[in-house]
Amino acid sequence: MKLLQHIGEYCLLMGRVFRRPDRWRMFFRQYAKEVEKQGLQSLPIVVIISVFIGAILTIQAKINTENPLLPTYTTGLLTRDTLLLEFSSTILCLILAGKVGSNIASEIGTMRITEQIDAMEIMGVNSANYLILPKITAFLTMMPFLVITSIAVGLMGGWGVGAFTDVITVADYLVGIQYAFNPYFVTYGIIKSVVFAFIITSLSSYYGYYAKGGALEVGVASTNAVVNSNILILFGDLILTKLLL
Repeated sequence: MKLLQHIGEYCLLMGRVFRRPDRWRMFFRQYAKEVEKQGLQSLPIVVIISVFIGAILTIQAKINTENPLLPTYTTGLLTRDTLLLEFSSTILCLILAGKVGSNIASEIGTMRITEQIDAMEIMGVNSANYLILPKITAFLTMMPFLVITSIAVGLMGGWGVGAFTDVITVADYLVGIQYAFNPYFVTYGIIKSVVFAFIITSLSSYYGYYAKGGALEVGVASTNAVVNSNILILFGDLILTKLLL
């Protein structure tokens, strides 16, 4: 029954969120702030994680494919496809759920317990639309950019292994990342990431919007947002992989 209550409240909240904004100027002003907060401020952690993951994947792939029967381009091929199919969409979103999701849940939750949302409702403002819609739209539009950046930087991390170590030659790595490239894999990763971005922002907003009590409950709401977002991302990854590949 508790699950059904959460589903019902979530659907009702989304119904209030996806309405025409009362003032488009305010919407675009908030949208620009959220693009900077959720997208551009997430860029450094995306770059740092992706470059190291790309390098680690290259080293591990080379070590585990040391076989004279396998072609030399296998390492680059494995690194590229792992980044395209899973890391730069699913794993990246799991990481961003901790950063973006907890931020959204704690921000909206704090506004709820300090009665700022109640004040908006008294003034006749659709608080759900005003607070949540810019966050969802901003993260949805920035997510493809973050995914493509992650893929590019991850491949650069693998190139760095070839350039600065003797694990693999740059020539073999470059042949591998170009061999039998399927552009649909990029589209597949972007589609998944956009779906996961919606899960992160909408679910985190829901838990923050319905937070009750004090500072402790805001922390609980933030934790619940991250945990449940991760669960739904993994479940969604299973479904989308079956449907899209």
